[in-house]
Amino acid sequence: MKVVVAIDSLKGSLTSMEAGMAVKEGILAAKPEAEVIVKPLADGGEGTTDALIEGLKGERINVTVTGPLGAPVSCYYGCLKETNTAVIEMASAAGITLIDKKDPLRATTYGVGEMINDAIAKGYRSFIIGIGGSATNDGGIGMLKALGFEFLDENGNDAGEGGQALYKVKTIRTENKNPLLDQCRFQIACDVTNPLCGENGATYVYGPQKGVTDDLKKDLDQAMASYAKAVTKCLGCDYSNSAGAGAAGGLGFALLSFLHASLIPGIDLILNAVGLEKELKDTDIAVTGEGRLDHQTAMGKAPVGVAKLAKKYGAKVIAFAGSVTPEAAACNRAGIDAFFPIIRQITTLEEAMKQDKAKANMRSTVEQVFRLL
Repeated sequence: MKVVVAIDSLKGSLTSMEAGMAVKEGILAAKPEAEVIVKPLADGGEGTTDALIEGLKGERINVTVTGPLGAPVSCYYGCLKETNTAVIEMASAAGITLIDKKDPLRATTYGVGEMINDAIAKGYRSFIIGIGGSATNDGGIGMLKALGFEFLDENGNDAGEGGQALYKVKTIRTENKNPLLDQCRFQIACDVTNPLCGENGATYVYGPQKGVTDDLKKDLDQAMASYAKAVTKCLGCDYSNSAGAGAAGGLGFALLSFLHASLIPGIDLILNAVGLEKELKDTDIAVTGEGRLDHQTAMGKAPVGVAKLAKKYGAKVIAFAGSVTPEAAACNRAGIDAFFPIIRQITTLEEAMKQDKAKANMRSTVEQVFRLL
């Protein structure tokens, strides 16, 4: 029996690999002869860097960069030497959790560009970047400035930082960009399809959670459109209406326009990065799961991504979770054959989430399920 395990983290309790190894112990307790392969799992959002570092034996690189409002922030990214890949979460440099007061007119993605520069200087040429959780609405100007692109106003002066710089941009200079960018490949974990501008764009849809007030929406959206026109004039391309251009306050647009990036659904990108499909081709059972299985899981979260890939090769799919809701029945229709909560007795949430307790519950529940197989 071959079993492939790819389970998302149980946030606040177990990492993806800790959960996966607990599953493996449970399987082997019931089926000592089984071949069990454990792969890290994430959806491109928070925790992706940690999952890939741990699961693919990567290296953590600590850096200090410019935070969203200009103050230095300490953060890190992951390096996967085998594939010459750097894994970056933009939120670690420009995330909304890094600020106490929201300020979309000033908030910048400059630190994201500094992280990219650091990885390039260390020799990495392939990038996986998650762009969820941003504090910014700067159209990616900050990131691009850190990479050497220049954004000038009508007088030839630096246009500045943040959303307030958008309407000032009249000329863009590319000759001083980091020359090694042309050797780099950027894959972006992006699960939104919003265009850059308009009522479905970055400012109207995501701006309010970053501090964009109702009276500012129209002006800031028009400024974003003006910026997009300047980009088209300079580069001869227009990605403003492309799906995902509005992600992370227009960072998606910047990545498409200036770095020729590919925007890919997060789960698809991560499953490819960990080489899951190769292992599933001859597997009997796939095991997946996350902290809580509910109706949102069935709408395309990581466990369902695993299930769809496993079903492609005819494998049975079993999921384990800290808890399940009645709506989790939708997961059965999405490819998960059976799912099981791991809580084994009445307990407090705090007790259930303790690492040792969660590992023991996972191990024991998996063992009993696999004794049936």
